[in-house]
Amino acid sequence: MTIQTSAMGNLRASLSTFVGRGRDLAEIRRRLGTTRLLTLTGAGGVGKTRLALEVAAASATDFTDGVWLVDLAPVRDPALAACATATALGVPDLGTRPVTDQLAAFLAHRSPLIVLDNCEHLIDACAELAHTLLSASPGLRMLATSRRALGIFGEHVFAVPPLAPDDAVELLRDRTTAVRPEFQVTDGNHAQVRRLCEDLDGLPLAIELAASRLRTLTVDEAVNRLEDRFGLLTTGSRVARPHQRTLRGLIDWSHELCTPAERLLWDRLSVFAGDFGLDAAEAVCAGDGIGRDEVLDLLDRLVVQSIVLPTEHAGMPRYRLLETIRQYGRERLAESGEEQRIRQRHQAFYLALAERIADGWYGLRQQENLTRLRAEHANLRAALDQDGDPHATLALAAALRFHWCEGGFLGEGRRWLDRALAAAPEPTPVRARALWVAAWVAVLQGDHAAAYRWLDEAGALGERLADPVVCVHVQSLRGTLALFGGRLEEAASLLEEAAAAHVGTGEEIAAVYALTQLAIAQSHLGDPRTTQTCRQAVAIAEAHDDQLVRAHAQWTLGYDAFRRGDLAEALDMIQAALQNEQGLNQYGMVALMLEQLAWATAAGGDHERAGRLLGAARTLWRDIDTPVSTFGPHMAEQHAQCEEDIVRALGRAVYEKALAEGAAHRGPDEAIAYALRTESEPTATSPTPGPLTRREQEVAALVAEGMSNRQIASALGRSPRTVHRHVENILAKLGFGSRARIASWWTANQALTP
Repeated sequence: MTIQTSAMGNLRASLSTFVGRGRDLAEIRRRLGTTRLLTLTGAGGVGKTRLALEVAAASATDFTDGVWLVDLAPVRDPALAACATATALGVPDLGTRPVTDQLAAFLAHRSPLIVLDNCEHLIDACAELAHTLLSASPGLRMLATSRRALGIFGEHVFAVPPLAPDDAVELLRDRTTAVRPEFQVTDGNHAQVRRLCEDLDGLPLAIELAASRLRTLTVDEAVNRLEDRFGLLTTGSRVARPHQRTLRGLIDWSHELCTPAERLLWDRLSVFAGDFGLDAAEAVCAGDGIGRDEVLDLLDRLVVQSIVLPTEHAGMPRYRLLETIRQYGRERLAESGEEQRIRQRHQAFYLALAERIADGWYGLRQQENLTRLRAEHANLRAALDQDGDPHATLALAAALRFHWCEGGFLGEGRRWLDRALAAAPEPTPVRARALWVAAWVAVLQGDHAAAYRWLDEAGALGERLADPVVCVHVQSLRGTLALFGGRLEEAASLLEEAAAAHVGTGEEIAAVYALTQLAIAQSHLGDPRTTQTCRQAVAIAEAHDDQLVRAHAQWTLGYDAFRRGDLAEALDMIQAALQNEQGLNQYGMVALMLEQLAWATAAGGDHERAGRLLGAARTLWRDIDTPVSTFGPHMAEQHAQCEEDIVRALGRAVYEKALAEGAAHRGPDEAIAYALRTESEPTATSPTPGPLTRREQEVAALVAEGMSNRQIASALGRSPRTVHRHVENILAKLGFGSRARIASWWTANQALTP
């Protein structure tokens, strides 16, 4: 299966055809139109998940806010059911309120369909979650799958039956031809094929497993072998064999027919939560009977046997086990006596992965690494939930700092860090690092009291251990707290020292965060060094080619330009920052940038556009339950001043209309696209027509004069890399393939401009 994630949903696109169940599909869709919670119940292997996904895909156009799958199979802790739902929906977990409350606020103004899949082991948590979300969001519909009903008021239940005989035969034919293309259902074998499907009780999973065996067995051989096995299970009584015993018997048979190495891999793969990559399978499952170079071949063989399913996440090839298959493997792994050892390998792999990503965070692979960590979220939870070495768990919680702080998982990161710190109280270097990470999370959540508490301990422990990296992070975070608290002189002093200290510890790129915040403080203090500080931050970000850090630095330079009254520079820098934020799903940072863009736009006289931009920002602030004042009283004052200017110019009614129009754009990427689109629209003050920003117009004019990128960079006070990016943007926007075309276009437009 391929995971498709977009603003409209994240449904898996199946790699196999859906067979039969036409009446079931129609009936479920009909019921879904008249009830807000519909639960599909039935035995394991009866096809609840696949049926729910087909219904959801067929209903996608009925839901304005998308169709979303929440796979609860990997979730073991009922307290994490809401977290898994937030992760699936892309809802950032940034505040200190319970995740359920954050979800309720996010969904209050939305009308999606949420598919809660595999609820049976979390039945109470799912019931409470469904009740809370449905109560908060009148437009929400929920489709659940479970072996039993959730049992809440308003729930409707559809009992999923086994496949009808003809559908069962067609499914067996379809799946068998995938592994044995010459297979056909003929008049000569139809009766035995039908008998085989009846022996399998019409269970889709059982039929798929049996089909994989028809690659080497005839239908008659499969029927005879299954009847012998089921005879042992039921002492010959067909009535005595419930669906679950049929499925268990077939899985037992499938396990026995595997080679010893295949069985070993199947059992060891059961430690993974959700899907996994080849590198993880090789690291965790190889050894003691399986060579590392054998894992890929064994995986392929298990795929052919329908034990392992291939899937994809954001372009990355992955594998997964159906929950019934995974549970069986886990039982076998426990019986083998090596479960604890394999779980330790699992944690060791994810600790190494997290530390490797953290150590190499800054640079070109940042977005790729964020995507990888999101794909591994279920496995990261499983690794953090280990009972073995508390210091390894603490190290993992700390190593995931960018996942928590940049990936939108502040609340969950806070809970794991609190728990890990409590379990490993010894004064170790790992604890010192985890303490400042916990403080960073608390700062971003706006919990200043907790942040100071962690920083006090981190600072004392860092000095005791003579760890300069811990000490400088403590100082930098104290500066951030002072800035957010409005204590600008204190902030400037702390952040200036921290920026220099970061360079001294070899963390030059980390100095950018201190410099950007220092520039904000300096700007409000009227410090003439503000612009120099901003340009230093941009220069470091450019040198390291870091997308996220560059965006922060550009935003700060834009803020400085706005404060100085250079609106053209401000708009150019904010737009560049927004372009670098695309795809990172950073609600808070994008909201701040939209605010600043609105302030500069209003100052330039386009009050209606400024109102729309404030509306787009307001939606993001609402979705993360965070006010702009979180980032300091100076930000709140600027917002209030902008609102006053807009209302004075337009009147309250027109301003509210503009706000509502902007608020219709949901999520960071959609808001960024809207902001960039509106910014590139020609206005009465634009010097030339066309889709280019003011800075791009300046670059185009200099290209038309025959200047090289280096000469343009010198003329504009920018780096050659920045100018190169502007030229590439101009070529892309205009659909040109050469600089000569830009020069011709510019000359023609100048001739047309009065």
